[in-house]
Amino acid sequence: MAAGTTTPEFKLVLVGDGGVGKTTFVKRHLTGEFVKKYMATVGAEVHPIPFMTNRGPIIFNVWDTAAQEKFGGLRDGYYIGGQCAIIMFDVTSRISYKNVPNWHKDLVRVCEGVPMVLCGNKVDVKDRKMKAKAIVFHRHNNMQYYDLSARSNYNFEKPFLWLVRKLSCDPSVEFAPMQALRPPEIHLTDEQKKQMEKDMKWADTLPLSELGDDEDL
Repeated sequence: MAAGTTTPEFKLVLVGDGGVGKTTFVKRHLTGEFVKKYMATVGAEVHPIPFMTNRGPIIFNVWDTAAQEKFGGLRDGYYIGGQCAIIMFDVTSRISYKNVPNWHKDLVRVCEGVPMVLCGNKVDVKDRKMKAKAIVFHRHNNMQYYDLSARSNYNFEKPFLWLVRKLSCDPSVEFAPMQALRPPEIHLTDEQKKQMEKDMKWADTLPLSELGDDEDL
């Protein structure tokens, strides 16, 4: 990512059940209308999301499903060429978490070996169904996990930062402060954020044998 070279671009495949907040997640990035193009052949909207890093600029071309998952799954053309992925579920919906293995299976089938992040969205909602200790799929599958709140911008950049570090094989990559995020619709207090982070750290210390399997949901 040296200065004077072409800005690196990566195809990021964003999957998860309809209604978990995928489109809201990508739209949070820009203050106004965001650039996008529609890939009619695979039912996808592509949103270029740029970041400035301490190694130079980078662009994630985020492929959003445009609700095609409601029509019996996604076509392979959506996944082909994917260089990284985010699997998203809704922490207020157990079924959206229970379907995570299906999305993961599709990704691994077409995009084997690419870095993937699991994200639990809508942590700003009080009626959280999926508690930290119940979220174990990432531990079974050696994935990174982040709580998210697209509406409050909480942890918005963390999945992208983790992915760019993996893609560049450079753990020292950092993002410059982001100026373009839309103002949050919901505000999470520092206390709420600290508690969620504490809960996840605690859950990650528990042996998987004590937590049960995803199938127990």
